[in-house]
Amino acid sequence: MNTQWEVVIGLEIHAQLATKTKIFSGAATAYGAEPNTQACVISLGMPGVLPVLNEDAVRKAVIFGMAIEAEIAPYSVFARKNYFYPDLPKGYQISQFELPIVGKGRLYIEIDGKPPIPIGITRAHLEEDAGKSLHENFHGSTGIDLNRAGTPLLEIVSEPDMRSAKEAVAYVRKIHELVHNLRICDGNMQEGSFRCDANVSIRPQGQAEFGTRAEIKNINSFNFIEKAINYEVERQIELIENGGKVVQETRLYDSDKDETRSMRSKEEANDYRYFPDPDLLPVFISDELKADIKRNMPELPDSKRKRYGEDYCLSLDQVEYFLSEPSFAEFFEDTHEEFKQRFDIEKAKKNFIRDDEKNLIANHIQNEVTQISAKLVANWVMGELLRRLNKEGLSVEQSKISPERLAGLGLEIAYGSISDKIGKQVFELLWNGSESADEIIETQGLRQITDTGAIEAIIDTILAANEKQAEQYRGGNEKMFGFFVGQVMKAMQGKGNPAEINKILKAKLA
Repeated sequence: MNTQWEVVIGLEIHAQLATKTKIFSGAATAYGAEPNTQACVISLGMPGVLPVLNEDAVRKAVIFGMAIEAEIAPYSVFARKNYFYPDLPKGYQISQFELPIVGKGRLYIEIDGKPPIPIGITRAHLEEDAGKSLHENFHGSTGIDLNRAGTPLLEIVSEPDMRSAKEAVAYVRKIHELVHNLRICDGNMQEGSFRCDANVSIRPQGQAEFGTRAEIKNINSFNFIEKAINYEVERQIELIENGGKVVQETRLYDSDKDETRSMRSKEEANDYRYFPDPDLLPVFISDELKADIKRNMPELPDSKRKRYGEDYCLSLDQVEYFLSEPSFAEFFEDTHEEFKQRFDIEKAKKNFIRDDEKNLIANHIQNEVTQISAKLVANWVMGELLRRLNKEGLSVEQSKISPERLAGLGLEIAYGSISDKIGKQVFELLWNGSESADEIIETQGLRQITDTGAIEAIIDTILAANEKQAEQYRGGNEKMFGFFVGQVMKAMQGKGNPAEINKILKAKLA
């Protein structure tokens, strides 16, 4: 980009709040229903109907405000924002204007390991979503689906503090991570429950006054946000440098052509003709409500990221996955907690094979035990559990293995009762049955053999039958060691303790 220009970006993020019913009626908000089957008389704007505010939507807005340490208005009002769209039957949208529920706040973004960049949040206000215009399969006409009309939205308006598309994407990701982990929005961009409008302008480097902005509407992917902003920046630079002038307008991003195009001239705020909605009472946020929310506030993503990395020593990929999938993080936490509660130190001391683990358990170094169990549980949740859920198209809430039963499997592996390989067999039986891991191991005869005498006898037999391979190993062919391990495990039907087998083999092949 031409360095004589500075980019100025402000974002308006629309997060659909995860309530079961709409913001001003009892109609359902579930996604995917047949068109217009969830459009009630209030969504349709029928004469004489009265809106009733959804308390859960208010609570979720306050949760967001407190998470970004914003001002929470003790008194806020709803207004009618008058404009006509075919998917807005009333001819106005119920929103907030002068007195939003959430005032000024701030969060920080980090890019490429550089110091955190503060991004101001001007406000976050509640409003109702509009319906949806459908153009596919309608030749020469437009279909209107009002199922979405009335779904509660939290519109999060930033300050124009971002100076590149990369910063804008980092900010949107941060908000997405926050609302998703707070469980106030499912964050599904593909379904439109989290989307973004980008206000983009340019100005000469060093100029204090902002340039004329163009607004790019309804971008629903992180990748498209970056592409749309970059295209719009280049368009504006080229336009000005060729003697043209940027006009204030609303534009759409066409992902197929990777370009923005004009949609309509941008209305000024006064063109919307806001005025207080006479059918809705003012909203008062009590100190008691804020205190209750603070007591029950979920752990914030930055705190969880630090805890998972420092206390649990999970890999960066594991940490980021759990932050992107709060349901899996909850399953992991529940399984890990169950594991710790049932962990038997004496049993672990008896069965642990590696010396470092024996010392950890013997010395009761609790932090180290926590890390061992967290890593083991995380590997199984992100490994076999995720694989099986994906295979059957299930969510983690639909898992056929509870955290309690998965913890039981993890304990058997930690105690050395079974190997990871046998653990996968046990996992399949857990998935398709109701027995515990311990019961399956017993009934199927899968318990690992740790008797050194029995292992030594089998190794002696295999070495005697493979003297040539033994000499090859002693002659420097280290690949032969894997051959012997395989032969021993085969003879023991996979039940031999791998660490003990390796230890005895090395001694006898020395």
